[in-house]
Amino acid sequence: MRIGIHALGLAAGALLAVVPLAAGAQTWPTRGPVKIVVPFPPGGNTDGIARITGDWLARALNQQFVVENRAGAFGTIAAESVAKSPADGYTLFMTAHAQVVTVPLMISKRTYDPQKDFAPVSIVGTNGFVMGVHSSVPATNLREFVEHAKSGKVNYASGGSGSMSHLSGALFAQRAGVPMQHVPFKGGGPASQNLLAGQVHMYFGNYSELIPHAESGRVKLLAVSGDKRAPQLPNVPTVAESGFPGFRTITFNGLVAPAGTPADIVERVSSEVRKMVADPAASQKLVAIGVELTGTTPQQFADIIASELALWTDIVKATGIRLD
Repeated sequence: MRIGIHALGLAAGALLAVVPLAAGAQTWPTRGPVKIVVPFPPGGNTDGIARITGDWLARALNQQFVVENRAGAFGTIAAESVAKSPADGYTLFMTAHAQVVTVPLMISKRTYDPQKDFAPVSIVGTNGFVMGVHSSVPATNLREFVEHAKSGKVNYASGGSGSMSHLSGALFAQRAGVPMQHVPFKGGGPASQNLLAGQVHMYFGNYSELIPHAESGRVKLLAVSGDKRAPQLPNVPTVAESGFPGFRTITFNGLVAPAGTPADIVERVSSEVRKMVADPAASQKLVAIGVELTGTTPQQFADIIASELALWTDIVKATGIRLD
């Protein structure tokens, strides 16, 4: 409906000007594979979203899509490689919130500009985090956990320095006024496994990483980081309603392309992503790993990046986290 309304408002001359672009989009992709770069190791939420999206695009566009995992340096290795790739539609980046918002705010020498070096395509979905603690931690709610953490002997895991799980833990420690040592891992998989093993005490993890282990009693889920309770965890309160009003950390995963990628190619991929999140079979796969489906236009994605950069600039300064 949105596309139809927009088209009705265009002048005839403008419609004619769009025709060559639309025709050009139909010729892409003429070869394969189209590469989707992921800034984390296999097994995490971003990787899962990239693979589900790649499968959809491969079927929809009748061409091969492959996922390339390029972890390291807080995701900047992957981001920089995409920023420097040819802007021909054959390299896409399944970015998380960190690579286009928070990490650039925490490094002095940026190797890429999140707003100038990428063409936003579409956010696939968003998700908050759930605070999980090892079963041995003497706390069944957030108030009890804060009292325990005042001992100074509590640490927390993250999926890597500069990740949203890191920022969630650091922001919580600051807001609660408790000392907690940060223990970074190379991805959510290792972080959750070390929580299960009792090597770390707390972790703001993805729902898919922790819910199965809460059901088995190996971890306790104390709160969720979003601004409302998660449908998967209706009995788990938000951090905000547990005594920390205003606390909110949410990440997104979305496709971007190198800046200069033809607008018709960007729109074609974006359109397919929006179709994917509306498809019952594909959306079920995404929801199963804790994704709250979005499917934005390129402009909506660009606006979200701009607003999140404005929001997190002050938060990053307050936490004092630096990555260099």
